Amino acid sequence: MKYKAYNFAVGKWQKEKLSWFHKTFFLKKCKKDKMKVIFVIQGEGRGHLTQALALGQMLRHEGHEVVKVLVGKSKNRVIPTFFEKQIGCGIEQFYSPNFRPSKDNRRFNLLRSITYNVALIPSYVASINWMQRAIRASGADIIINFYEVLCGITCKLFRMGIPMVCVAHQYLFLHPDFKMPGKSLLPESMLKLFTRITCVGATAKLALSIRQYDDDEKQAIKVVPPLLRREVKTTIRHHGNYIMGYMLNTGFAEDVKTWHAKHPHTHLHFFWDKSDAPEELKVDDTLTFHRLDDVKFLRMMAGCRAYATTAGFESVCEALYMGKPCMLIPAHVEQECNAMDAEREMAGVMSNDFDIDKLKAFAHDYEEDVEFRMWENLADSRILAAIENTYEAYYHRKENRAYEEEKDDSLVAASAAAVSARSAWAG
Repeated sequence: MKYKAYNFAVGKWQKEKLSWFHKTFFLKKCKKDKMKVIFVIQGEGRGHLTQALALGQMLRHEGHEVVKVLVGKSKNRVIPTFFEKQIGCGIEQFYSPNFRPSKDNRRFNLLRSITYNVALIPSYVASINWMQRAIRASGADIIINFYEVLCGITCKLFRMGIPMVCVAHQYLFLHPDFKMPGKSLLPESMLKLFTRITCVGATAKLALSIRQYDDDEKQAIKVVPPLLRREVKTTIRHHGNYIMGYMLNTGFAEDVKTWHAKHPHTHLHFFWDKSDAPEELKVDDTLTFHRLDDVKFLRMMAGCRAYATTAGFESVCEALYMGKPCMLIPAHVEQECNAMDAEREMAGVMSNDFDIDKLKAFAHDYEEDVEFRMWENLADSRILAAIENTYEAYYHRKENRAYEEEKDDSLVAASAAAVSARSAWAG
């Protein structure tokens, strides 16, 4: 009887150990084959929103689920209608830091931006607290952060217990092989600091790039092709008789009008983010301003002669894929990096203003970048593999740690039970 008591104690521990291992490893692994994803997006401009749309398409195609989308907002940010229609799940907004333009609404003003955002720190603290509750309530088991600084801070402060993958072109700026313009050392240093804060709690960083670089394992940076939606890749392209453009800061509209007055026979179609503007503002027969509409945007890009923009990475990549020559007019240091990178790769020409003559000259000798199209066609496989591998590795490590902790506790309990059983046997 005493021997049976000892054998029962040890056998019970072994059974519990195996049962725990089955529940925590096999069952959870099966559960994690389908990821539940939450997106957190910096709402500045169009680029991060279209990247989220593209990644959402990829994830759903593979059977994963995007459960919630959180978008940073400010007084100057309005979520475009095309994003609300296409994202396919609930959207919630929170107050987030943003750049402030100069008084003429053209270029980024560092002092105005710092002053403005410092005054709103209490709102951003409230956003951080709200965000951690929203992420937990979503039931997501992975976060995809599209360059939102408050998401990085939230994950660092609250240790959410789920992996965060950061996705943006800006993470290429942290790569040791990427060369910064070197024009403005202080703004460039601040840009790098800001970028590091966005990914402070990241499990991995996906740096979107027009060219392939080696991965930086030390910083967990994986270089991948840009995130372009299927609509971009399937739109039939041709070469029309008009120049197309996109400006984030509406002050540049005066530059366009000035050039147009001297060249009234050149057809121009420009998109802008001016919320109080009509859907279509026709200045005359050859100049029209369009409020941002993504379906119209892609259709007109597919048919334009050339493309001019305030150096947003995403739209430049769309133009490159469609074989359109580009002119980039940077409005702040981040866009200077984008423009310099594009010019180095012969993807576009940089300018200080919307001098369309410069774009026409570049377009005359432009040759379509076939290598970029080949690189971009690898995007789906490389980006999905990076996210899924990060996800699996994270939970595998987490399960191993939990198993080891549980095993140690079980060994202690088993030892105590064995001692008790031996005492009973000896007695």
